[in-house]
Amino acid sequence: MIPNRSMKTSQTSIIIADSSTISRLGLNAIVNQMDGFVVVGEAENSDAVFDLIVAKSPKIVIIDFLSDDFDIETVMNIKKKFPNVFLLAITPLQNGNTLVNALRAGVDSYIKKSCDIPEVVEAIQVTSKGRSFYCGKILEKIRKESIDISEMNHVDLTCDAVVLSRREKEILALISEGLTNSKIAEMLFLSSHTITTHRKNIMSKLGVKNTAGIVMYAVKSGIVSPNKFLFAS
Repeated sequence: MIPNRSMKTSQTSIIIADSSTISRLGLNAIVNQMDGFVVVGEAENSDAVFDLIVAKSPKIVIIDFLSDDFDIETVMNIKKKFPNVFLLAITPLQNGNTLVNALRAGVDSYIKKSCDIPEVVEAIQVTSKGRSFYCGKILEKIRKESIDISEMNHVDLTCDAVVLSRREKEILALISEGLTNSKIAEMLFLSSHTITTHRKNIMSKLGVKNTAGIVMYAVKSGIVSPNKFLFAS
């Protein structure tokens, strides 16, 4: 049962970012009945959400980055510019690649729009405490991709120069597209051993430990477009 709003003591501020008026109204109604939480703004597009974050300093942004006038880059840029803001994604259920790349981009919690009210409430509460919350359907999709969420560490780009050779950038882009070492070797007329060596050197230069880190660097640095992964099957 949702606590009565009149019982509020301290309030956790929330911005709702969704191009759908109906979705915003529904989330507003849920938050308005939660003790200790308040909606301080609504954004219909990416530009508006950045303006609101600056003006309102919310603790949580609830976002449907798949709705019109939003995209995965909105998530990435929010995390880059406002690292202390928690992101709760609420979207229609997508394929595993979409979900995984959203988490790699910086989403803290993820549930689907068809979740019932108690689950939405719990997701907001858990996220506000700095923990991650995923509904069962989201976890099921992610697990089908055989990816351990706990190992999907984010890549923080610094001002330190990262110098990759032309060949390394080429291989990095192919790795980010999901190609195996043997496939990359075949495409570039190189041995699998050579590709493995390049991969190790790339990871060492970037300071990452896994393929997720390579993908995140490739997207953030503009070597590949984040939209390339969104609707991959």
